[in-house]
Amino acid sequence: MTGILDSVNQRTQLVGQNRLELLLFKLIGRQRFGINVFKVREVMPCPKLTVLPKQDKFIKGVAHIRGQTISVIDLSKATGGPDIVQTESSFVIIAEYNRSVQGFLVAGVERIVTLSWKDMMPPPEGTGKSSYLTAVTEIDNEMVSILDVEKILNEISPISTELSAGIADASVGEKIGERVIMIADDSTVARNQVKRALEALGITMLLAKNGQDALDQLQTIADGCQHSITEKVALLISDIEMPEMDGYTLTAEIKHNERMKNMPVILHTSLSGVFNNAMVKKVGADDFIPKFHPDELATAVKKWLKHDEVS
Repeated sequence: MTGILDSVNQRTQLVGQNRLELLLFKLIGRQRFGINVFKVREVMPCPKLTVLPKQDKFIKGVAHIRGQTISVIDLSKATGGPDIVQTESSFVIIAEYNRSVQGFLVAGVERIVTLSWKDMMPPPEGTGKSSYLTAVTEIDNEMVSILDVEKILNEISPISTELSAGIADASVGEKIGERVIMIADDSTVARNQVKRALEALGITMLLAKNGQDALDQLQTIADGCQHSITEKVALLISDIEMPEMDGYTLTAEIKHNERMKNMPVILHTSLSGVFNNAMVKKVGADDFIPKFHPDELATAVKKWLKHDEVS
């Protein structure tokens, strides 16, 4: 697996073109899964794992990798499947989500494929609230599933959505009146985290399940505005990784629309990497906040709502 992640510069060029690269892997059985390569630091054969007392049932153990102690999550068991027993023939995907590094134990790793976000579709209706999928796509005439890693991590170690006493301020909602804030994220868990955090600001929120859904809703709202969409929508908070249309493309569409371009856009994502700041400027986003720290997000929201009042 040494060279599987070497083409970083090539992958960076895909960002902002509504394209991504998926690392394909398997758990137990024939079903294939994918993870965005930009989340992945390293792929390796499963190292020796140390089992700690009272560790979460989904954590297979911890590994010492390049001077860092990393928890290794049995991705099959965490999504309701059987344990991955044969660790000596398995692999660990080292990935960074929400400002922390985790290891995901998988049965096998295949290859990297390049796709358009347009090829990524929301999970089929009827998968239920317990579904661990955020998107599906077709590769080699087989369905590939994208797991809701944020949901998995939140079940293992729930993230607090409470704002600090000095940040919570219900008067913020009073100042913007009947205007709303839109939250676009393909993860139900992530959407609800943002929603719960911002409820302490007294804000009314409108939810979108991906970039295309957000754009469709915004275009309908903008058509009903006399001048600018900011008459009804004060701010957009958007994830970057979303099926059908990613957050970069969504932002670019908004900033090229006369009725929408004045609406502040905050990109809120678990993606990490130095390319983010450059892409934020390239597509015209107003701010970038790494997931997930409720105080930081709320502070940014208050900042841009105040900026909107001034302008």
